[in-house]
Amino acid sequence: MEPKRSKYILIGLSVFCILLIGITSFKDGFLNPLRNGIGYLLNPIQSGVNRAGTSLYNNISNYSTLKNAMDERKVLQDQIDTLIEENSRLQAEQFELNRLRELYALDQTYLQYEKIGARVIAKDSGDWFQVFRINKGSADGVRVDANVIAGGGLVGIVTDVGAHYATVRSVIDDVSRVSGMAQQSGDTCIVSGDLTLFKEGRLRISNITQDGDVKDGDRIVTSNISSKFLPGILIGYATDITTDETRLTKSGYLIPAAQFSSLQEVLVITVLKEDAAETVTETQGDQG
Repeated sequence: MEPKRSKYILIGLSVFCILLIGITSFKDGFLNPLRNGIGYLLNPIQSGVNRAGTSLYNNISNYSTLKNAMDERKVLQDQIDTLIEENSRLQAEQFELNRLRELYALDQTYLQYEKIGARVIAKDSGDWFQVFRINKGSADGVRVDANVIAGGGLVGIVTDVGAHYATVRSVIDDVSRVSGMAQQSGDTCIVSGDLTLFKEGRLRISNITQDGDVKDGDRIVTSNISSKFLPGILIGYATDITTDETRLTKSGYLIPAAQFSSLQEVLVITVLKEDAAETVTETQGDQG
């Protein structure tokens, strides 16, 4: 029964549609009221169908546009992430290249001393590198009392050595004492480490004789009479030199040449002061 009923309904709708088409095709005036009535009946239905169709189309179009925009955004974000990563890598390589260039220039400044490069691998807690560890040791020719340089000048001295590591105590550490001299005049002084004072970026200079010629801006280098530091290595620059209350000596401050907040690579001089002293003694004996 159900298939037959559906068949009859379909046939009825088809006939109704044919009649409507036929009625709307007549031009006779007596059918105008009927056509108008049918139009009045169908216009709201047609408008509703049009609005529904337009809304559906717009929704489909908006969804498609949104999906495309999201796909494009993902592609662009991936490209941005790749560029950021690449830029970070290039910047890191540029910074490393600049540091190595500075280290090479320092190596050329002190060609008279044999050296090896080393990387800083650890340091004590704190803001500065007052005590730190490097990745070279006795297997590489590093010995206790080896002088360490970086960033334009003296960094410190090796205090402990393992086969593949070494510990360095820098000149800014509280227990550090370096015998220095003014490069221009040769007058001697003592450069003392002071972590509290180094917060101002300075170290202390003392034991300058009253008639010693040490002025603000003078280059202070390791002296010839130092027992552990090789001579002529730049420590820093003198500043605020004044006469002490005793009127017998002068003192002041020193701005270090090396940067102790961001050490990453250093040069270790493999020749010790005692080796250099023995070489000089032997040379003098040969000349005698």
